[in-house]
Amino acid sequence: MIRTPALTTLSFILLSALASAQPVTKPLFWPAKNGPTHDGIVPAAEAARIPLEWDGESGKNIAWRVELEGEGHSTPVIGGDMIWITAATTDGKKMFVYGIDRHSGKIVHHNLVFENPAPEILGNPLNNYAAPSPVLEEDALYVHFGTYGTARINPATGEKVWERRDINARHFRGPGSSPIIHGDLLILTFDGIDQQYVTALDKKTGKSVWKTSRTTDYGDLDKEGKPTRDGDMRKAYHTPAVFEIGGKEVLVSIGSRAAFGYEVKTGKELWTIRHGGFNAAIPPLRLGDLLILNTGSERAHTLGVRIDDKMSGDITESHVLWDREKRNASESAPVLVMGILLQTTRGGIVSAVEAKTGKDLWEDRMEGQHLPGPVVVGDKLLFSNDRGQTFLVRASAEKFELVGKNQLAEPISSSPAVADGTLFIRTKKALYKIAVK
Repeated sequence: MIRTPALTTLSFILLSALASAQPVTKPLFWPAKNGPTHDGIVPAAEAARIPLEWDGESGKNIAWRVELEGEGHSTPVIGGDMIWITAATTDGKKMFVYGIDRHSGKIVHHNLVFENPAPEILGNPLNNYAAPSPVLEEDALYVHFGTYGTARINPATGEKVWERRDINARHFRGPGSSPIIHGDLLILTFDGIDQQYVTALDKKTGKSVWKTSRTTDYGDLDKEGKPTRDGDMRKAYHTPAVFEIGGKEVLVSIGSRAAFGYEVKTGKELWTIRHGGFNAAIPPLRLGDLLILNTGSERAHTLGVRIDDKMSGDITESHVLWDREKRNASESAPVLVMGILLQTTRGGIVSAVEAKTGKDLWEDRMEGQHLPGPVVVGDKLLFSNDRGQTFLVRASAEKFELVGKNQLAEPISSSPAVADGTLFIRTKKALYKIAVK
């Protein structure tokens, strides 16, 4: 169901004038979870100004700290003077969006977006009800809570423009896939235990444009023809990406047991790659004529897939060039730096892999549990963990080199965001602004 608030002519004029007078999302500093270039790399001009030392106890380079109601794994998005972030109560009954002034830390908006009388129990201690990250444009903020609802919000007022609550699946372990924007489309991913599909909405109206179900053979049916473990092995938390492949704009999307290429304008399935993983959560990466795909959780594989004009149908045997079978990322999104894939497992095993060949270069270990994806600041990577620590690791093909470690008071499960030479880190309880004092 689509709901559009009724506005009088006068109120519409006033809101339009307000939006024009307050370009709160210009420029777009950090419009999505993995930054302005969708690869976790901080622009060079910004990176040169970011402080690489901070401490929560002494207050070193801590400009402000703002307490947040509820929890969330979602990463802040930033445009103009405003930071936007989603949160939910631990029971999932209330879901919020915050608009915070990035200069002062003042909470400008703290709006209840959705209420849920009986949300499905998470059934695990890892996830929460605000795991998908929002996406931001100059005139729109899109927030997504999986099956519990999706909305477009006017960043000038914090008010909903449209909402959809009829796009559903049983997540079973909670939502995780973030939306992406491509042209006029808002693309959503639903890999639940009961349904598995990708769908695109008209971002301006919220109306459905296409919906494509997975064609995966999960191989999990019992003697009665029902999925084993209630379909638990069919879940995924993947956020897709769009690449130009063979003259077409292709949505690369990884589900449980299979990865797919879809024609982004229509949702038509173009190709598939079978794999043995489940709970896929890592976005795809591209290096020239190579796709890099991660297949799932603890037993995840990383695949190097050749890109060419023959990608059609089942390309598992014809296009997978290499398969790294062990110690791959499960939640923390890897990054590519100078042709090197740098990643960490949930347990903190950090490694460097030559992307073109899949060859291991080095491997070491960091403390704690790692859920956030790192960001690349110059020649350093920032890895954060559930102990409030952020490790600074040199982006090197030669060896593991720890060049710094910083501490905040609470666990960190969200990826950092950057705006105007300033770092923003969300912890379990608060949002921190880290800037040179």
